Amino acid sequence: MRREELGDLWVFQAVVEEGSFTRAAARLGTSQSSVSHTIRRLEQRLNVQLLNRTTRSVAATEAGQQLLQTLRPAFGQIAEQLERLNSFRQEISGHIRLTATKFAAESILLPVVNRLLAQHPQLQIEVSVDQQLLDLAAQGFDAGVRLGEQVAKDMVAVRISPDLRMLVAGSPDYFCRHAKPTIPQDLTGHNCINLRLPTSGGLYVWEFAKEGRELNVRVSGQLICNEPDLVTKAAIAGAGLCFQPEDALAPAIAAGELLPVLEDWCPRFAGYHLYFPSGRQHSAAFRLLIDALKYSGA
Repeated sequence: MRREELGDLWVFQAVVEEGSFTRAAARLGTSQSSVSHTIRRLEQRLNVQLLNRTTRSVAATEAGQQLLQTLRPAFGQIAEQLERLNSFRQEISGHIRLTATKFAAESILLPVVNRLLAQHPQLQIEVSVDQQLLDLAAQGFDAGVRLGEQVAKDMVAVRISPDLRMLVAGSPDYFCRHAKPTIPQDLTGHNCINLRLPTSGGLYVWEFAKEGRELNVRVSGQLICNEPDLVTKAAIAGAGLCFQPEDALAPAIAAGELLPVLEDWCPRFAGYHLYFPSGRQHSAAFRLLIDALKYSGA
């Protein structure tokens, strides 16, 4: 096989994995027209159509899928062998792209990332803050950080935080004007600050459990936000009750700005996980990040 033929196959794999000529070009550091020309040349040489193209997407044909099944392990082995050469170097290098919610990025990722970057000057890490669940491959991310219950079953998930729990809280001023709820059903009579979910666009349902009994409450109130930080700030200002992660509310509770209620109805649940597609070879830098983030207290 000639060198350019191997390169054409590499481009083909990138196009299928990205589902786009434009994203594949960005990943490979070349132009969209160059990628398109390479695919046409490959199909002409093999005399078979490898891709189905529409105005919105690109997907492998049956022949393309069969070829991809051969290429992935082969290129994976090559990448693994090349990566082993890093053991002969002292310095960790490379670029890692991560997606995370704002709270996870600030409280979990940044402390670890800052330490790794200081230790390895050739390492580059990009953190993109987004509340939505993204398609890692389509968006060009190496991994994401989300709650355990949000991670798809076909992903590899590495636990990076202890168990978490949600808390209901309100300001002292609010509770001067309203009686504290003693059971979740009492919330229907309170002014609750709703969170608009970025994924579905619906309002977050407040979830409770006690002694094996689960209870979901659809609360109502005057204020709706799509940013969790705004919900907390509004609650501190006395606008109503909020339902937020305990760690996010801890500073305001410690300062006396918020008072938690219904704590016996707020059980713990699986915390944050680093997740990424299975079956991919990972760089020494990415493995270092996994080891640094991995939670060992569970």
